[in-house]
Amino acid sequence: MQLARILALGATLLASGCAAGGDWVELHGHRYAVEIARTDAERERGLMFRDALPAGHGMLFIHVREEPQAYWMKNTRIPLDILYFDDARRLVTQQRDVPPCSLGDACPPYPSDAPARYVLELNAGEAARLGLHDGEVLRFSPGIERIQPE
Repeated sequence: MQLARILALGATLLASGCAAGGDWVELHGHRYAVEIARTDAERERGLMFRDALPAGHGMLFIHVREEPQAYWMKNTRIPLDILYFDDARRLVTQQRDVPPCSLGDACPPYPSDAPARYVLELNAGEAARLGLHDGEVLRFSPGIERIQPE
C-alpha cells in the first residue's frame, strides 16, 4: 500500500514537471527553476497578484523577436530584478530592485537599453548577489530550447 502511494506521487510529480528538475536557466553559474511566459496573455500576466517568488525561482519571458522591451510592475507585489537578454542570450540591460506598484496604469515602465528577446525576472537583489555585468550569457535547459513563442 505504501509503495503504491509512493509510485502514484512519483507519477504525479513527473506529469507536473516537478521531478527531474523541470525548466531552468543558468546565469553566472547559478541555476533557477523558471516558469515560462511565451504567449501574449502569459507575458501580460507575468508575476502579477503573487505574494512571493520562492528563492531560486524566476519567470522567463520569451518574445517572438528581438526588439526594445519595457516591463512594468502593475499589480506586482514582489520586488524584482528585471534582466533583458538579446537573441544570443547576452545580458543587455539590468533593472535592479524594481519595487512593487499598486498604481495601476500609472506604474512606470522599466525599459531595455537595447533590443531584447528574453526577459528574466528574479527576486530583487539576485543580480547584485551574483555580481552580474552586461554581456553575461543565459543558458537554457533543453526543454526551453524547443519552445516557440506565440
